[in-house]
Amino acid sequence: MLSAARSTADSVTVLRTGPTGISEYDPLVLATDAGRTAFFPTPETSRVRDLVTAMEDGELPTDGAAAVVDHDAERTTLPVPTDGPLAVGKRRVLGPCGWLDPLDPTAYQFHSLDRDASAVADAGLVGRGRCDAAADEPVADAWRRARETDGDPVVVVNANDADDRQRADRTLLAGSPMSVLDGVAAVAEYLGTADAVIHVAETDTELRARLREAIDAAADELPVVPVVATGPDEYRAGEPTAALEAIEGADRIEPRLQPPTPAEYGLYGRPTVIHTPRTFARVRLALAGPEGTDRDAASTTRLLTVTGDVAAPATIEVGSDARLSKARNAVELEGSFKMACVGGVFGGLTRTLDITPTAAELTAAGLGTEGVVELLNDERCAVATAGERARFASEANSGRCVPGREGTVQLTELLRAVYQGSFDRGKIRELGRVMSRSSNCLLGAHAPRPVLTAMDEFESSFEAHTDGRCPSGTCSDKL
Repeated sequence: MLSAARSTADSVTVLRTGPTGISEYDPLVLATDAGRTAFFPTPETSRVRDLVTAMEDGELPTDGAAAVVDHDAERTTLPVPTDGPLAVGKRRVLGPCGWLDPLDPTAYQFHSLDRDASAVADAGLVGRGRCDAAADEPVADAWRRARETDGDPVVVVNANDADDRQRADRTLLAGSPMSVLDGVAAVAEYLGTADAVIHVAETDTELRARLREAIDAAADELPVVPVVATGPDEYRAGEPTAALEAIEGADRIEPRLQPPTPAEYGLYGRPTVIHTPRTFARVRLALAGPEGTDRDAASTTRLLTVTGDVAAPATIEVGSDARLSKARNAVELEGSFKMACVGGVFGGLTRTLDITPTAAELTAAGLGTEGVVELLNDERCAVATAGERARFASEANSGRCVPGREGTVQLTELLRAVYQGSFDRGKIRELGRVMSRSSNCLLGAHAPRPVLTAMDEFESSFEAHTDGRCPSGTCSDKL
């Protein structure tokens, strides 16, 4: 499609932008001229040629467009239609995605060149996502510890998340890599280091190639130029200290015992700051102005990937004062809504989305904070859903600690027993309590969460299964 547009164009400029985050619209063609943009999701190749031809003739084509938006001709973020999935949320961190050429550094204003991260170290910024060593905690604590610890610091971008439910980090790296690189450079300058590493899955060759192109293009604009390192495409490799093991080339990928934290003893023993692309992009936004900080909850945004039983997943950005129910407007749910799993594969199951996406409120509700809202329809069985995730935990854990290695197996067996007529509520809850308090890594600590929240919300379904009946009519033995 891109080659068709370029082969048709003569005087019209054709740019390849990154993803918007809305999979339903991929590929999205934008026809723009003098502050007016027409949106054409998933057009046929012949239609793309017609659009370019119309532009060559001096006409902005609008017939058949999903939306037409008037905007400032010099804007550097995607103009947002008044309705449709792109209209959901605020698009601050996501702003450049789908609008700017991700490989053109001249389209971005690099704030790390004139402001260092000390301007935002005390702004209340917190880490985002399970792959972040400061997840839901102030990043300034890790930055200061790394700067004060003896040794040469290093910055790591942990973008190796094998859980396809979470797409925000990949969207940023593909759609706005310069924003991430700018944040990385600012943190590196704050630490006084010239070393930075971006960790991606070894199987993601396309993203790796595009990242290297972006880094090469921005090399003259940034004070710190990261290198790209790969790790295994495994769920366990996303845990921050396991990611460090992977980068170091360890034969066995497993989380490290803490303390010491990565900020004290990280990559090759060096003080290390390790964040997700989401966090570094948030640093860049904070450098741009006060709207990027976390002090004012009403102005803070969070990235959410909405997935599950939907026609196409979507990554959106919503305010921390919004309700998670807003996420349903970004996708088309297939079937009737029954429940949601909030927080990734080991998120919590809930019947309601009448909750804000803040870490405090999500945690209080027993849900996860990893930025995933998985919508599940009425054909889903809560018992089977919980059981499948417990079994995944028993297979994906590193085996380093007893709660993760043995606890996940016991949890799976206790759920299998439900299908065999035995539902031991007390034993399941006690096992979950022990695992959450004593596991070495978050996989073991969070593995009981889908089970415990399923019991809270759908206890009658568990009881029905002990009688040999699935209320959803969808399973006999899913374990």
